[in-house]
Amino acid sequence: MASKPVRHGVARHISRLGLASRSEAAAWVRSGRVRVKGRAVHDPEFPVRDGVDAVAIDGADMAAASRVVVMLNKPRGLVTTTRDEQGRATVYQCLAGAGLPWLAPVGRLDKASEGLLLFSNDPAWAARVTSPATGPDKTYHVQIDQLPSARLLQQLAQGVEVDGERLRAKAARSLRSGARHAWLEIVLVEGRNRQIRRLLEACGVAVLRLVRVHIGSLALGELPKGQWRLLGEQEIAALCA
Repeated sequence: MASKPVRHGVARHISRLGLASRSEAAAWVRSGRVRVKGRAVHDPEFPVRDGVDAVAIDGADMAAASRVVVMLNKPRGLVTTTRDEQGRATVYQCLAGAGLPWLAPVGRLDKASEGLLLFSNDPAWAARVTSPATGPDKTYHVQIDQLPSARLLQQLAQGVEVDGERLRAKAARSLRSGARHAWLEIVLVEGRNRQIRRLLEACGVAVLRLVRVHIGSLALGELPKGQWRLLGEQEIAALCA
């Protein structure tokens, strides 16, 4: 017996096609620009059957957008969001004027963090990349305010309890040390909110700089700060291999 088509609200359906964010799609629906099976709809939750119901915007039938993935070397001081209620500068200022389609961040870096940040218009692919079960490891270079001991590196790998949550690194090693400061390499399976900062703080260590340098096999490399480039199909596929 054939399975029934999956239903989604029309705004979510448009977002899943990679054509707009869900909030932007909802605005299109409310303004009367969207039709389902030839009928104008105004409710963003109006049910649509994937692969069955024809959806059009401004009279043009919708089709899934070609997948686009961009990597950015995120500078410090930008927030990872499409728009910020506090009026802070966002990562999208690095992409402005480039003629790119709608893109959403694939995971996040907090305001004070730097380095490799991905964007895509394919929500399903993005979910696989950010999932601990299917996504690649994330590697960070972290400057700390002290010289690391063997005990600290062991503690990072074993994990600590923070506000009822177990935080741990998949791997942690010392990269280089100065007179008072050092750089660590820390690998995470998943990037929870401020995980490295919270983990190190619980160990009595302050973070001076935090740079994401790898997502799986994809390296930040020599991409200048604030610059971006498109990923090729092989790079995209490798992130979910």
